[in-house]
Amino acid sequence: MRSRARDTKKNERGDEVIALHPAESGMQLGRALLHALHNAGISVLYQDRDMKTVWARNMRAPWADSSEGDGILPPAQADRIGAAKRNVVASGDPQRLEIGVPMEDGMRWFQVWIDADHGEAGDVQGVVTTMVETTEQRRREQTLTTLLREVTHRSKNLLAIIQSIATQTGRYSDSIGDFLTRFRGRLQSLASSQDLVTSSNWRGAALRELVAGQVGRYGTDASHSLRFRGANPYLNPNAALHIGLAMHELAVNSVSYGALSRPEGFVEVTAVLDTAADGGIALSLTWAETIGTDSNQEGKKRFGSVALERVVPSSLNGTARLEIADGRLEYYLVVPHGNFETE
Repeated sequence: MRSRARDTKKNERGDEVIALHPAESGMQLGRALLHALHNAGISVLYQDRDMKTVWARNMRAPWADSSEGDGILPPAQADRIGAAKRNVVASGDPQRLEIGVPMEDGMRWFQVWIDADHGEAGDVQGVVTTMVETTEQRRREQTLTTLLREVTHRSKNLLAIIQSIATQTGRYSDSIGDFLTRFRGRLQSLASSQDLVTSSNWRGAALRELVAGQVGRYGTDASHSLRFRGANPYLNPNAALHIGLAMHELAVNSVSYGALSRPEGFVEVTAVLDTAADGGIALSLTWAETIGTDSNQEGKKRFGSVALERVVPSSLNGTARLEIADGRLEYYLVVPHGNFETE
């Protein structure tokens, strides 16, 4: 089949223009372009040199709210567009603006292109204004920027936590091998808590899931070795990482010396939401277990106890107490409300 003839040429911008065969209808082309403008959400306004509207297509709010075609805009924005159009008429050079328009549903943003319509002699006969809404694109960019800032902030916090752990682990380690074993375990604990935080889109982690995950990391069946009772608040990311670290230290100690070192052993974790002294809500978290009278844990200060009594509560603006006596270990942690949400 013989194809229809067509010519191609470049316009003044360098864009390729397809000249239709004479048999093709200009009306068909016009209708197709109108559909394209509508589907793409593009508004086009043509005005003469005196800014009188000659024609307009697909004019939407806020541009459709005025017979002049510029819509109802804040005075400052209307003046910007008017000045840009006058400059285009005077110079013949195109201009591009970004316009913010306050609407009932909030601020809406538009990219505005203003081009001169040149006659055959090169003189400017009119102005073509093209408006495209970019509100959603701008919102996505703002959201992405906020997320990147949040990731940077959390990454710095995580690095600070790791630095603190490395320093304290080294201070309380007897050898390089001892340091590496303990440090790796603590990093894995942070990674486990971080996985929960990441899977929740950085919202945080539920307390019960966090505790069960830390206890279960040591080969114990949490359904038998952990007895969790009480509230199950949703911890923010910082609280999840630090409480996860506390649960890790307690679990490691229990597997080595305490209840989890025995097949029938178990630990009890109780979470209670109480009214704090300032009238807010505080989380009172208790870990309790039987360790046996021969474990020689009383009065022993290593990084584990330093983390439990100083590092974790300080990072949460809370308080903590570790008690080891009469064959029993009990850890009490009070966490202010700013670290969690109640569901």
